[in-house]
This record gives sequence, structure tokens and C-alpha cells, in this order.
Amino acid sequence: MSGKTVLVSGGAGFIGSHVTVELIEAGYDVVVADNLSNCDLTCFEGVKKITGREDIPFVEMDFCDFQAVEKLYDDYKIDAAIHFAGFKAVGESVSDPMKYYHNNLVSFMNILTVARKKGGCILFSSSATVYGEPDKLPVTEEAPRKEAESPYGNTKRICEDILRDCVAAYGELKGISLRYFNPIGAHPSALIGELPRGVPNNLVPYITQTAIGKRECLSVFGDDYPTPDGTCQRDFIDIVDLAKAHVCAVERMLSGKMTARYEIYNIGTGRPLSVLELVKAFEKVNNMKLNYKIAPRRPGDVTAIWADPGKANRELGWKAERSIEDTLASAWKWEKRLAGE
Repeated sequence: MSGKTVLVSGGAGFIGSHVTVELIEAGYDVVVADNLSNCDLTCFEGVKKITGREDIPFVEMDFCDFQAVEKLYDDYKIDAAIHFAGFKAVGESVSDPMKYYHNNLVSFMNILTVARKKGGCILFSSSATVYGEPDKLPVTEEAPRKEAESPYGNTKRICEDILRDCVAAYGELKGISLRYFNPIGAHPSALIGELPRGVPNNLVPYITQTAIGKRECLSVFGDDYPTPDGTCQRDFIDIVDLAKAHVCAVERMLSGKMTARYEIYNIGTGRPLSVLELVKAFEKVNNMKLNYKIAPRRPGDVTAIWADPGKANRELGWKAERSIEDTLASAWKWEKRLAGE
């Protein structure tokens, strides 16, 4: 599908940078746009090194600025957009909901409004948080969405609804929502990876920062859940596998293979792993002992959730392939590179 141009909003961040690499390696032209509010250019520079492309367009802009979005579509012939430009800290969304509702909804509506006129394929970065505490495991795309635990989670539900309704109303638009489970790891080159500002919200960066000595101790929140070892179970998916799913979804939209104008896919491995299993796997793969303690449960944590990825396997032709060992080794390699080791 070379010759097609894909906009990656929020493309300087963790997921966006990995998706940009996979799109370029699949032959797409990519325009990266980001307001750098939650990242710097470290990963974008890494993308250029991995792909050997110094000419990747980068636009620093805010997607809440409608004129800036229009100008972006005017300056580049954009065939499809992948939207990552959202705030994502659950705790902050609870303390400052208006910040999240304004940024996450307005930025997405601006892209949809412009895309109706200029290029109508939209891939939305959604989340398994929309399932809440699921009634049945593994979770299929038909599982009911639950009341969101946070304003951040609610913006994912609302954006899905906005995309669904706009696709139904406006014949010019096609859309796919990818519901991610728990993306972890880094590119095998260690040139791009997760780069949290301040204290990490996600488990694996906290593990690697504890291992390198930046954090004193890792807290495992709760060991009394009704799971085999008492800790929460999640579906941890390698970031490169996740990125490849976006290429499959863009290809499906642009090549006319969609069976409906709006589609939803779970992007996960289908294999549950507990928090303690992940910690112990990290210790084994990287031959070290982590300083961790059991802490009280966190409010809002789901006991267990993992995907049924069968629909994505069948319809997107995508499958998670990387082992948890390779993923955790890549995360540690990235952390050591950041520390200059």
C-alpha cells in the first residue's frame, strides 16, 4: 500500500513511535504530529535511526486547534489518520476531569470533522478499560462495555461512540477502534521505548526503573485477589506486536476489505499473566532480583482481564508473536540505554 500517507497524531509517544516504524517499514508515508505535552523528541529521533529516514515530516501542534488540523490536512494528502493524541493518566483524570474531556474529545472531533472533507479513514486508539470488570473471560468484542472507572476511561468509551455515530451518519468516513490490552516492552533496537515523565503509571517502567536503581521499591498492589497467586491478571502484549496490528488495520481500511464501515478489534495475546508472574519472569530473563513489596489493593483495579483475539487473528490477519521473555528483555535493554549503560 505504498504511496499512501498516514497521519499519526501523538506520534512522538510510546505507542505512536512504534506504529510509525511499522508503517514506514510497510511502505507507507507517515506524517507525525504531536504537541510534546507528554513526551519529547527522543523516540521520534529513534524512529529516524531505525528506519534510516531523516525526512519524516514532524509537525508540532495541538489537535484541539481546529485551524491547525485543517492546515495539516491541506499541507499533506492524508489518506488515513491514527489518533493517539490523548492524555492518559488515570489518577490525573480523576483530579482534573475537564482537562481530559476537553483534550481527548475535542482533538478527536477536530480530526473527524476535517477527515470528512479530506480523507475519511480513522483508526482510534481505544482500550480494554471499556470492558471494566468483565463478566466472562476471555473477553470478546461483543462483551458489554461497563461504566468507566475514570474520566480517562470514559473518554475512550465516548470517542468510540463518536466514531461509530459519525461513520453511520457520514458516508465519507470509515473507522476502526483497536481495543488494546496492556502494551509493554520496547523496540528490539532499544532506540525507542516507554519514556514516562515522573513516576511511571505503568507496571513495566516501574519494574525497570526499580531494577536500574531509580526507584527504591516496586509495590505489587494486592495479593488477595481470587487468582492463582492472589495478584491481578492482565494480557500483556509486546509493543511491536501491537504496532503491527495498526498496519493491518490501516491496510484493511485503505484496501476496501472492511465488511462494515465501523469495526472493533481486541488487540491482545489471549494469555493471562499475573503481576507476580510478570515480576518473576523479568527477574529470570534478566538474571536479577527485584526489590518489591506487597501493598494494599488500589481502588479501581480489575481482578482479571485478557482478550479473545480471534477476530483480529481472522479478519486483520494479525497475531501476537513475540514471547514475554523477548518483551521483558527489550524493556530492560531500553532502560539500560536510557541510563547510558
